[in-house]
Amino acid sequence: MRQILQTGCLILGILCLFYYMGIVLYAGITADFAWIWAAGGGVLLVLWRMLIWQGAHPGHWIRLVAGGAFVVLAAALAVVLVIGSRILGSMFSEPAPDLDYVIVLGAQVHGTQPSRALRKRLDCAYEYAEENSDTILILSGGKGPDERISEAECMYNYLIGQGMDQERLLMEDRSTSTRENLKFSEQYLDIHHDQIGILSNNFHIYRALKLARETGYENICGIPAHSDPFMQVHYVLREICALLVHS
Repeated sequence: MRQILQTGCLILGILCLFYYMGIVLYAGITADFAWIWAAGGGVLLVLWRMLIWQGAHPGHWIRLVAGGAFVVLAAALAVVLVIGSRILGSMFSEPAPDLDYVIVLGAQVHGTQPSRALRKRLDCAYEYAEENSDTILILSGGKGPDERISEAECMYNYLIGQGMDQERLLMEDRSTSTRENLKFSEQYLDIHHDQIGILSNNFHIYRALKLARETGYENICGIPAHSDPFMQVHYVLREICALLVHS
């Protein structure tokens, strides 16, 4: 059994470190929360060495330390599986047709251009609007310190460039978080009676809907946009941590 655990810790530790390096190369050293993979890989490799030491020194105190560490890891894994299953369920939800409003949640803007994540949200919003001609889009997102324009303005420019009718676009350009996206968008709609969609990348839908219900929205559904395949595992883990911290 110990040999299986040793091998598992070694393989998983190496995979975590390689994934961290992949994130850095793909998204940059400042990628949000990427350090968790380096930290996790380091912890797993330390456990691997502890198990080797335990095998060479049976009955040593290291056995108690290793056992306690594995209990903590097992509990963490259980939490990840429970919350992760809810996130995954929301990732494949089907949006209701003919919604009154769709709140398109903002994401990072590079200068004046949408990031990859934001472009995927906008393409999904455009597709939904094309199929549901009476739906109004609320473009929600303020201006970050490294952005030349607000996320709402960037989204507006992108959709107008795709041929969207400007009369179907409303801008909310003050928010700096998902909770504020939802709160500040209330000026345009009735959260108790309107049929409302919350549009974001698929990994973010579960938390966005949870926050919407906490804010008082009643008739809501998620509209999941695609996400970056390479970063998907990282994004899901980041959402799990966000739910644990802010729940």
